[in-house]
Amino acid sequence: MPYGYSQSLVYANKKASIKSLGVALGRVCIRANISVSEVAGFFGVTRMTIYNWFKGDSVPYHSYDEAISDYINNTQATIQIK
Repeated sequence: MPYGYSQSLVYANKKASIKSLGVALGRVCIRANISVSEVAGFFGVTRMTIYNWFKGDSVPYHSYDEAISDYINNTQATIQIK
């Protein structure tokens, strides 16, 4: 059962540059309440990696760019349908 996102993570994500795909991914996942564990499992990385992407502390390798863009687009489409 996901517990939601901490205020500090949401704040860090809002302050980070949207130019990073990791930050953009974070904004979508926070809005859709998709757990960090689920995202980490989907991309095959650790939860800490996802937290760092969401906060803009690190950027995803370029090899993830297409997969992240697709995930963002699919998630946004799902949010709009609801």
